[in-house]
Amino acid sequence: MTQRVDLATVMDRLAVDEVVSEYAAAVDDGDWAAYRALFTPAGRADYSSAGGVEGPAGEVADWLAETMRLFPVRQHLVVNRRILLEDRDGSPGDGARVLADFLNPMRLAGDGDRGTAPNFVAAGRYTFTLARTAEGWRLTGVTVHEKWRHMRA
Repeated sequence: MTQRVDLATVMDRLAVDEVVSEYAAAVDDGDWAAYRALFTPAGRADYSSAGGVEGPAGEVADWLAETMRLFPVRQHLVVNRRILLEDRDGSPGDGARVLADFLNPMRLAGDGDRGTAPNFVAAGRYTFTLARTAEGWRLTGVTVHEKWRHMRA
């Protein structure tokens, strides 16, 4: 590999990683416009393993906006990111896949500012698929593979 190809690969890995971080921040902050902007026009999301919906990213964003009202405090921790870039005969391609584990602690609504509502934690693995577009890397798909959840009063 040449240094130019190595640099392009590093830049792609950083850009793809940034999309994953922006995804988590958009969900945690309830920024549904930012969530939608992370996807290609045909992008889809699948939360069915966690009891949610699957469909076009815009429709899923609407579902998330409603559902996340139950959890006014939430924080995604997305770790162990394995970024797999498309390889075109030794050169970077225009597709990527990311497998990343998540731990998602949330607080249920219902106690005002006292902080005594039950905590809810979900964990598992995401599969993100991405495509290089004229606007940069964008999500073509997000699939949640929830492995466990726990609620503590």
